[in-house]
Amino acid sequence: MDYNDYPRNDVLCIDMRSFYASVEAVKLGYDPMTVQLAVVGDPERRGSIVLAASPTLKKKHGISNVSRFFELPDDPEIVVVPAHMADYLQVSMEITRLINQYVPKEAIHQYSVDEVWVTVNGLERLFGSRWHVARLIKQDIMENFGITCSIGIGDNKFLAKVVMDLHAKKVGIAECRYEDVEEKLWPFPVQDIWGVGRRMQNNLNRMGIVTLGQLARFPLKQLKKRFGIMGEQLYWHSWGVDLSPVLGNFTKSEQKGFGHGIALLRDYSGEETAACILDLCEEVCRRARTAGKAGRTIHLGIAYSKVTGGGGFSRSRSVALPTNITMDIYAVSMQLFHEFYDGQSDIRHVSVSLDNLYENGETQLDLFDDKPKKKDIGYVMDSIRDTYGSTAILRATSYTEDGVTIGRSKKIGGHYA
Repeated sequence: MDYNDYPRNDVLCIDMRSFYASVEAVKLGYDPMTVQLAVVGDPERRGSIVLAASPTLKKKHGISNVSRFFELPDDPEIVVVPAHMADYLQVSMEITRLINQYVPKEAIHQYSVDEVWVTVNGLERLFGSRWHVARLIKQDIMENFGITCSIGIGDNKFLAKVVMDLHAKKVGIAECRYEDVEEKLWPFPVQDIWGVGRRMQNNLNRMGIVTLGQLARFPLKQLKKRFGIMGEQLYWHSWGVDLSPVLGNFTKSEQKGFGHGIALLRDYSGEETAACILDLCEEVCRRARTAGKAGRTIHLGIAYSKVTGGGGFSRSRSVALPTNITMDIYAVSMQLFHEFYDGQSDIRHVSVSLDNLYENGETQLDLFDDKPKKKDIGYVMDSIRDTYGSTAILRATSYTEDGVTIGRSKKIGGHYA
């Protein structure tokens, strides 16, 4: 492979080690790398998920981010704390501000709350080589926040991310240039490579492709025929080639739709689910109105409880005119619910979305339906919530045991703030 035609950048991929657990450990005065600490979504529920485990807890007891609270061993040295999502977001923003002291905002691509790409092109005269910049940032994060991070260095985002996952998490900082791909990446199984999920792994394995090196040597034409554009991307990634931009506004994108879903804390009957659907419709429409959008296609997703056999349905329906009126969306959602619900299964997950978007223009008048008044009611409710809080004004069903808005208002990303 001749890499002369491909861009070379100085890209860092920075990952905070056991981020949630590290933040909690520092708050409590522990060393994040030695304490056995588990961050649990809701310690009041035995089945609650372990959101994060400290490195020592992972190593000693094999606890991971998919473990459940009841799976924690009876070890008096284990510290269990509830999640505080607002704290994690605040620390994440502060870390980003620290990185912003080295590079401009357009050189920072926040991948998740605990992982970020940073392009450090042209910093040699200020801070030295990209290795030296990585060491400085790693040291600053430790000194300011008490958190250990792993940093991958690459000629592009893909190389920086993969070398961070495969090597830097063991040694702290690791680098992979184009010329290092064969030595540092090819021996690894395809499932260890960022972007390859379980289904893709199985498909590749059935084709006799087990390692990244085997993927690189597989004919591109056959990969494209089998997987389309994804096969072509896999092929070029196996050679370390990634043409995604390393500078720019990475958060700006066109809104395709508005959706909201919730995993219920208990099994809901069909009758109880109506209140949950209304709360979700209210949130979806509020977001659409805030963005100045209306939509024609309403989508309802229902997942049944595993206790009653699992399964569910996902259906959508389009209306003649774009709308962002809560009761319009609710009416269509309930039509879908009554049409496709099996009438007996308990329900554990509900989602509502609005897409096929249009600009929120003037409302078409209807002799039999006062749509302008309904829209005005929605905007007034939005204004009150913006001023006095998300639960300042709610529909009556939100105050029942079946409503979900009040509980959700206390959470960030589904977990307590």
